[in-house]
Amino acid sequence: MTQFLMPSLGSDMEAGTLVEILRSTGENVKRGDIIAAVETQKGVIEIEVFEDGILGEWLVDLGSEVAVGAPLAIIQPDNHTVATEVSLPSAPPDLPKPEVLQPLDAQPKQVTLEEPASQIPNPHVPRPETPILEVSQPEIPQPEVSDIIDKKRLLITPSARRLAVQNKIDLNRFTHETGKTIYRADIAELVEKSDAPKPSDMRTAIAAAMSRSKREIPHFYLTHTTDLTDADAFITATNADRAPDGRLLLGALYLKAIALAVKKFPEFNGQFQDDRFHPSAAAHVGIAISLRSGGLVAPAIFNPDERSLDDVMTAMRDLIIRVRAGRFRARELTDATITLTSLGDRGVDQLYGVIYPPQVAIIGIGTPVIRPWYYGGNVAPRLTVVITLAADHRVSDGRRGAMFLQTIVKHLQSPEMM
Repeated sequence: MTQFLMPSLGSDMEAGTLVEILRSTGENVKRGDIIAAVETQKGVIEIEVFEDGILGEWLVDLGSEVAVGAPLAIIQPDNHTVATEVSLPSAPPDLPKPEVLQPLDAQPKQVTLEEPASQIPNPHVPRPETPILEVSQPEIPQPEVSDIIDKKRLLITPSARRLAVQNKIDLNRFTHETGKTIYRADIAELVEKSDAPKPSDMRTAIAAAMSRSKREIPHFYLTHTTDLTDADAFITATNADRAPDGRLLLGALYLKAIALAVKKFPEFNGQFQDDRFHPSAAAHVGIAISLRSGGLVAPAIFNPDERSLDDVMTAMRDLIIRVRAGRFRARELTDATITLTSLGDRGVDQLYGVIYPPQVAIIGIGTPVIRPWYYGGNVAPRLTVVITLAADHRVSDGRRGAMFLQTIVKHLQSPEMM
């Protein structure tokens, strides 16, 4: 039996509020399963379990603020595994019971052999139905729909209810969906489509993290302009016969080129904690995603160096959709080893990122533009882009940073090899 603890969801996080319980007591869970959602200043983050077993019990109630490292739930070993490990072979039925020697002056005492099975925990664990929090609509300050919703008893999670109230979303539109639970993602989708105000303290969290970064990390900056013409031609040829939702974008090339490059320059890939740098064997590239409600987050795309460009593109598209719907996972925030920030088509020539602690580097990519470029013995119009590096001087230096940028450029100029 182990305790499932509140994970750290960022270097600036001290606590989170449990807003959704997605698995109930007695359910089997596997490593990677989403079992709960926690609300922080960065949004609602899905919490994964890190071992196989059975969810024994929840130790905190919905709506409770839980400090990082505090226990959230109990995970019990799988019943089958327990039974196998503790089962004892039974003695042959015809063996005589051993004699028990008694002192001569003592009265014989009856000796009872304790059955080993009595010490074995009952492998049967009840599996109750998943509890769904019922929230009566009259508690929500929307009297114009209270009568209708009170009759039908809307099933809605606390996080979804709070987001609906904050953004003045009329929950009456859900009352025809009897028996369906309304989650935060359902409300977030309506908020994205509405013109309602979107209150958030995201800016406060960003300001705190960036202030800490500039205060504690000795930044140095490098800039390089590179030719993207071949990469753009590769993208165009690849997308020629594809539907819009299956097309490849330059962002996938950026992610993979960075992930391949940091394998050769590990001092830019990892986290600085406990007064020393911890390089990462894996490359998990965080990608800065702007939110329509304001602010941004930078969750990770895992191992883009080991994936095809199409797979990287699929992962990037899925991540952006989930983040903008208010859903991303704890590992995606905590496990990034380097970050990419790009302004895409915003018309900015170059940008200098601020390192997100505990990482030690961030790559910035501006808007690709046509410039006169010396190529093949002539000056010709070519598609170019400015790439910048902000890095931690405690770990690396300008010479290594320049070589790192050149390696990224080398991959971008040979996209068919990635």
